[in-house]
Amino acid sequence: MKSNFARHSVTIACGSGFLLFGYDQGVFGGLLSNKPFLETFNNPSSTVQGQIVATYDIGCIMGTIVSMVAGDKLGRKRSILIGCVILIVGGILQAASYSLAPMIVGRIVAGIGNGMNTIAIPIWQAETAEAHNRGKLIVLQLVTNIFGIVITNWMNYGFTYIPNSAISWRFPLAFQCFFAMITIALVFVSPESPRWLVMRNRIEDAKTTLVRLTGRPIDSPEVVQEVRQLVASVHHEAEVQSSVTIKEVFSGGEQMTFRRILLGAGTPFFQQMGGTNVIAYYLPVVLVRSFGMTDRMALILSACDSMSLMFWGAMAALIIDRIGRRKLMMFGVTASSVCFAMVAVGLRYSGPDGSNKGMSILAVTFIFMYYVFYGLSLLSIPYMYPAEINSQRMRNTGTSIATAVNWIFVYVVVVITPTAIDNIGWKYYLIFAVFNICFLPIIWRWYVETANLSLEQIDNLFRIKHEGGSGISWKEARRLALIENTTEVDDKLQGVNQAEHVEVRY
Repeated sequence: MKSNFARHSVTIACGSGFLLFGYDQGVFGGLLSNKPFLETFNNPSSTVQGQIVATYDIGCIMGTIVSMVAGDKLGRKRSILIGCVILIVGGILQAASYSLAPMIVGRIVAGIGNGMNTIAIPIWQAETAEAHNRGKLIVLQLVTNIFGIVITNWMNYGFTYIPNSAISWRFPLAFQCFFAMITIALVFVSPESPRWLVMRNRIEDAKTTLVRLTGRPIDSPEVVQEVRQLVASVHHEAEVQSSVTIKEVFSGGEQMTFRRILLGAGTPFFQQMGGTNVIAYYLPVVLVRSFGMTDRMALILSACDSMSLMFWGAMAALIIDRIGRRKLMMFGVTASSVCFAMVAVGLRYSGPDGSNKGMSILAVTFIFMYYVFYGLSLLSIPYMYPAEINSQRMRNTGTSIATAVNWIFVYVVVVITPTAIDNIGWKYYLIFAVFNICFLPIIWRWYVETANLSLEQIDNLFRIKHEGGSGISWKEARRLALIENTTEVDDKLQGVNQAEHVEVRY
């Protein structure tokens, strides 16, 4: 029971942090059509609107840099606590703004806090979860992320009934501070990552944490064995990495460090350039400007669509570990390509005034269908894969790089979307259809499955593949990584190496 409480407290704290993340993602989509908000800031153009929204992402990039430099020193819990405090300051600045300057500063400050959280939270969850539940738990925290977007959509809709009051935009911006305070309280009562404690040579603290997470006595074989594995893994990586030059890091090495960093960073690139934030940040704007809907109807449909995404994201928890990350990514990018292509077709032939209702309905239908396929696949994988694929020593750095890639391309999409919708219309959605289909062969050729492997087994997978070279497939390397008997693994690798060097005579 104690172990369930400890693991559940981590999951709930992570979920609260990601609910805050989702709330911040969705809150501005409804404010860009809010009359008191627009009047306060002198009716900004679509370009300025894009910049107001996107400055948050600049802050997130800055937050990832902070975590990259200081994340391993601060620890997972402390990083989240500091991130939430910074976010509260940013929320207060935004809610109290009367001009663009403090609003932009508030957006950047809040982004710094959120950038720190989006690195620390997935790592903390991955390092405290059991291997067979890791994917499911990270999916569930992403579902709470979408719940944050649901809250903002319904809140913005509710405030349309007091359309002339400044509270209709100030309260939603201030309310993010409430979720930050809830997250702080939950993090305080949750255990630190045992892997991070071992990295800091706090072995006794790691044992105590494992007792909380497993519910077993401190001298039980399971706890003793887990500590030994963590210590061995950290020491091995320290030995390997300490002698590696910068050139060797970029060329590979036993742990294939650079390849793993690229694989982790690729997943948020697929997510962002696949078009998700055209919908997540701007769906009310899309429905008003591309489809000619009223503000209120756009907010109702946005809320319903985000609830659909929350449902399908929850369904992903049932299949993410069974089907695996790689297959779901291939499925997701293929289906997303079809959806954006059909949205483009529907808008192209709906007429400039939307007179062809059938084609308009087709386009809206596929916007809703996009969230079905996205929720089952690329919603959660970019947040779990970098934390899984990178080694213990490189996990914070690799996840920081992946998160920086995420926020860079969030910024790109968010800043250009209002202008692109106004200027190129249906062609903008076609761009994302092309991007998604181009991702398919990349995932099929280079991505490695991590489902149902412990973090230590993933390290072992890359070591085995590196030592076996072209003589061993990734499928066989995965099978060997699951084997506890190291003698069998060594015998297999020795046989592969001998086969590669044998001289054939005729």
